Amino acid sequence: MNPATVYVPAPDGTPLATDLCLPDAPGPHPAVVIRTPYGRTAHHAELRGWAAHGFAALAQDVRGRHGSPGTWHPYGQHEEGDGAATVAWVREQVWSGGGPVVAAGSSYAAHCALVTALGAPGDGRPDAVIAAVPALGLAETAREPAGPERLRARAGWWAAHGDRPDSAPDALAQALADDSRLLEHLPVTRLADRLGRALPSWPGLWDEGPRGRIVLRGAASRLPLLAVGGTRDPFAEDTVALWSGWGGPARLLLGPWGHRLTADRPGIAADRINLGALYVRWARAALAGALEPERRGVITLGGSGRWHRVRQGAARGPGEGSTRTTTWAFDAPAGLRLLHGAEFTADPARPVRSDDLAVPAGSAPADRCLLLSPPLPRPLDLAGPATARIHAAADTPGADWAVRLTALDPAGRAEPLAFGIVRRTDPPGETVEITVPLGTLGRRLPAGTRLRAEIAGHHFPAHARNPHTGENPVTATRLAPSRRAVTARGSALHLTAVARRRYVEPVPEICR
Repeated sequence: MNPATVYVPAPDGTPLATDLCLPDAPGPHPAVVIRTPYGRTAHHAELRGWAAHGFAALAQDVRGRHGSPGTWHPYGQHEEGDGAATVAWVREQVWSGGGPVVAAGSSYAAHCALVTALGAPGDGRPDAVIAAVPALGLAETAREPAGPERLRARAGWWAAHGDRPDSAPDALAQALADDSRLLEHLPVTRLADRLGRALPSWPGLWDEGPRGRIVLRGAASRLPLLAVGGTRDPFAEDTVALWSGWGGPARLLLGPWGHRLTADRPGIAADRINLGALYVRWARAALAGALEPERRGVITLGGSGRWHRVRQGAARGPGEGSTRTTTWAFDAPAGLRLLHGAEFTADPARPVRSDDLAVPAGSAPADRCLLLSPPLPRPLDLAGPATARIHAAADTPGADWAVRLTALDPAGRAEPLAFGIVRRTDPPGETVEITVPLGTLGRRLPAGTRLRAEIAGHHFPAHARNPHTGENPVTATRLAPSRRAVTARGSALHLTAVARRRYVEPVPEICR
């Protein structure tokens, strides 16, 4: 079961380098297709795993990357056509016998699987989709849903993969070692000038839009979908949106992972999940038409080893049915107590750092609003959406509002819990209500935990700095401070907590 390289013709004849691994038993076999820009050879162990369970498994370099010739345009239209041609080619092979095909992949490869599944009907359409930590498109990866630019992640990805046929995973780290202030360069659209090589596609990244096209197309699909995400993944909300809007039988597995699911495999094992075995079991059920038609899923209660059932109706979010919303008011003894910074200055020349959980002492000039809860009297299980609703004002017409929630254990050690950022345009000086979504949480907080909330105007370098001048943050060259004021009365943090502890085994729940 050693992979062999074959070349699959794209619609224009471009030969796409593809590694194929067949089971030892005679066919025909169902097939799994993975299309990736990160190098097909990295999937050899995965291919052998599928083949050991009776699947023909293929990993393909997308055009313009590694072993496939041509020009790569990230998230370009060619991914849909090339994917459909590959699925159709698979069905023409003797070892396939025209049998079923699963399109699978993580991150960018999930995008490839999804656009293939949502393309034109016929032999080029797969029969089921596995999309793990999906990077749905340029717009979704470049910006948060409410507008702020994902600077650090996009700079790292483009430096490593953009406008080149191979990969240099440490490119940005090496550049930062030479120039620690690299990400402060203005304008953002000229940042690539400091990386030492041409990145002609970098400026256009920030003009892409709108968001949500794959989610919208997925509503019309009747194919089975397995969406796998992590509560620590920056694209977790896109994973949830894909699942909640999908038209066919949809399953959601939201575990305690970040974006690099493969790298996190030891953690996965600790949570009693073998993703490879789950994929095989789910694929067999999906291809046999054995999945129940309703939308189902599970979410981790990270820190406990437990899983909570997720069911989603037309107007309800993950965790409905056995959860409740807990409100942590800013002006209540049992809520969040203001420590300092009811008035603060968001200065893009000295932004609040995304890579530092330390907070300034109370005597320092306030660069954020800081709040703290009393210790939890008992353990708290969180399984569902979190939101901050704040009453606040800025003296500039354009302002970003970043909310970071941190869990402090009884010894005072800090661990990130939730984050959200929105871009607003409001009348200067006018107090308005601002809703900041903080994502979907899946955590068990032990008794004695305190919640620390920070409200700031920046979250750099993870996100580009709002210049407060009214200019586009990616083309601005001038920065100005912004005075902020937060009103405790009426402001609150809203968390979804488990009301009835009815835990489930994740694999059977996903596969039925």
